This record gives sequence, C-alpha cells and structure tokens, in this order.
Amino acid sequence: MKGLIFTYALTYGGSLAAVLNPFYGLLIYVCFAIIKPDALWHWSVPVGNYSRIIAIALLVGWAFAGFGRWDFGRAKLIVVSLVGFLIWSAVSATLAADREVAWPAVEALFKIVLPFVVGITIIDTIAQVKQLAWTIMLSQGYVAFEANVSYLEGNNWLMDQGFGGMDNNCVAIALVCAMGFAFFLGLAETKTWRRWIAFALAGVMAHAIMFSMSRGGMVALIITGVVSFVLIPKRPIYYGYLALALAIGLMMAGPSVREEFSTTFADEKERDASAESRVELWSNCVDLMSDNLVFGVGPRHFPLVVQEFGVYQEGKEAHSLWFQTGAEVGAVGLGMLLTFYLAAMYRCWQLARTLDAYAPGAANYCRMIVAALVGFMVAAQFVTLIGLELPYYVALVGAGHLKLASRASANEVAYAAQESATPEYDWANQQHYGTAVSV
Repeated sequence: MKGLIFTYALTYGGSLAAVLNPFYGLLIYVCFAIIKPDALWHWSVPVGNYSRIIAIALLVGWAFAGFGRWDFGRAKLIVVSLVGFLIWSAVSATLAADREVAWPAVEALFKIVLPFVVGITIIDTIAQVKQLAWTIMLSQGYVAFEANVSYLEGNNWLMDQGFGGMDNNCVAIALVCAMGFAFFLGLAETKTWRRWIAFALAGVMAHAIMFSMSRGGMVALIITGVVSFVLIPKRPIYYGYLALALAIGLMMAGPSVREEFSTTFADEKERDASAESRVELWSNCVDLMSDNLVFGVGPRHFPLVVQEFGVYQEGKEAHSLWFQTGAEVGAVGLGMLLTFYLAAMYRCWQLARTLDAYAPGAANYCRMIVAALVGFMVAAQFVTLIGLELPYYVALVGAGHLKLASRASANEVAYAAQESATPEYDWANQQHYGTAVSV
C-alpha cells in the first residue's frame, strides 16, 4: 500500500509541482527511472505511465520557465557529446537493415537525453545539485535495501530474477555506480546523521553487489575501492572511513561470493563457458566495427547479426556495453559516448583539485562523480545496457557542478574560502561556486 500511495502522490501531485517548478519534475523523473515503482512494488502498483506523466509536466514547466539557461560553461563538451551520440545513433538507425528494431532503441535513448538536457538548463544553484545527488543515492539505496531484506529472508530475487527488466549483471552495474557515489556523498556532508545515512546505504549497495553473483560487478566494486583510495582527501579521518568500509566489505563476502569471484581470472583452460563466450563475443564486435567503422550495423542489431559468425544463435548480446556500442553505431558513436563519460570524470577531477582550497565539501562532490563513473565503466565492460539511466544522471550532477563553477567570480571565491573555514559551514546552501583558478 505504501508503494501505491508513494507512486500516485509523486505522479499526480508532482506533476502540478513540476509545472510550477520543473526542477521538482526532474527529481521525480530521476527517482522513478531508478526505483521503477511498478517493478519494486509489483503487488500493489499497477503498470502505468507514471514516468511519462511526470515527463510531460516537466517539459511544460520547462517551457513556462523559458527553457532554462543554456550557458553550460565547462560542461559544454559533456552535453554536446551526449546529444551528438543521440544524433549519430539516429543516423545509424536510418541506415540500419531493420529500422523497426533500431528506432525503438533511439527512442529509449531520447527519453534519457532529453531530461538530461532539461536538467542541465534548469540547474541554477548548488542546493539543486545536492538535491539531485541525494535523490539518486536514496532511490538506488532503497532498491538495494529491499533486495537485502528479501535476501536475508531467503529470497535472492536480485540474482534469480533481476529487477525492472534487468538481469543480475545489469542491476550490479547500477549498484556499483551508486555505491561510490554514496561513499563520497557521505564525505561531502557536514551533518553527521546525513553522512552516516550515505555510508550505510553505500554498505547496503556493496552487499547487494556481492549476493547478485555478478563477477563484473565484483571486479568493478574492487576497482571503485582502489579509485576511492586514490581520490580521497589525505586526512586520517577519511582514511578511517575507507578502512571501515573495507573491513565491513571483507566480512560481508561469504564463501559463495569468493568462489564466484575466483573464476573471473582463471586461465583459458579453467575459464568457464560464460567467461569464454564473452571473449569470443567481444572479438566478434571488433570484427563488425572494423567492417562498419562509421555508422556500425545499427542500434540493437548485434543480436540480429551475431549468428553470421557461426557460433551463436540470433538474439545473443555481446555482454559489453563498449564493444557492442562500437559494433552497432560505429567508432564515431562509441567515441561520443566515451567522451561523454570521460569528459565528466576528467573535468570534475580538475575542479576537485581546485575547490579543495575553498570548499572541501564541494570537492568531494566532484570526486564522487569520478568514483561512480569509473565503477560504472568497468562494470559495463561485462554487460550490455546502454539504456541504464543512472550513470547519465550521475554525470548530470557533475555537469551541474561544472556549469555553476564556470559562472563563479573572484569575489565569490573569497567568500567561499572564508566560510569553508567555519565548522558549521554548509557549502550546499550557497547559490554559486567560486574558483580563482582556471580549470
């Protein structure tokens, strides 16, 4: 019953709020994209167009608001790369052998890119960036919490059934991305109770990755931990938080998890059929991309042509977002998608190094984008899921930081430097960034 009330309240009440303030519509749309109400509460929430209703209200509110502000600053490359990827995918779909298969994939991508563009144009304060970050973290954290409760009751639906039309490997990608995000969100918080909520949800998500039995997710989880060690501010208290997270993670990894993970790096003779097939499929993708370098074979067309290699039947996925994207939309399309993520990580890392001197909390927000997207990019090497919305919205948080940082003036830097020295300073309540260094 709680799920039904929650869903209807946000759908219909949120629609009115979205018309008046489109940012509220963005928050609800992102929440629904992650929790998928009719999947999470399938016993009480009927299948419906909840996200579509919110999206329409969001667009109406965006139009009333004059379509936002289009000065993207240092986020420009991120936005242009994503929009370019959508356009390139549309051209590839036009040239594809089966347009009835290709165009639905472009439509699904459009439903991600349009809210991203709306979001980057309406984000105008640091407080809004923080609200978006917490919406992402709480939404994915709640899904992981429900999965943990079910697992402890003896029903591991995350491994057996997946979630929202995604299998266990796909869900693990989202969890890895959100886990690094939550850890650094906790470091950025000035309120102790909010910090420990973020840390607790990071732990819940890490545990869910383990019992999902996704080897790609486990590898990405470890790499995210290593990246977090590199990124974390060099302070004893922060190293203490990381050490605590590592200790808890080792305790949560039971024998079945360790056994499953150990098969990841087996040599060719000991590698199981699943791991061996992935290597062969990736090789097939390279061959297809070489033969169709510019536009690829068409969106969602790899499963249609894979049988040409004489090993797999039609319908087989490549089990790698990057290889399959290259095969389906060509090297240029793959390059745009990679640029979108890599630009977000690199520029947020540059900004974090600058902001350390002025607003350490803001710097940790930038670090969380890097940690989250590194985890996603590693996990995505082992599964095909271009339509996973979470990493796009994580990148939106980073793009929002970059956009606002570009507007800052030298006077605002002095204020941020002065206030950040005060223990009770909450940088998220300020309206703008400040940075005196060109990044």
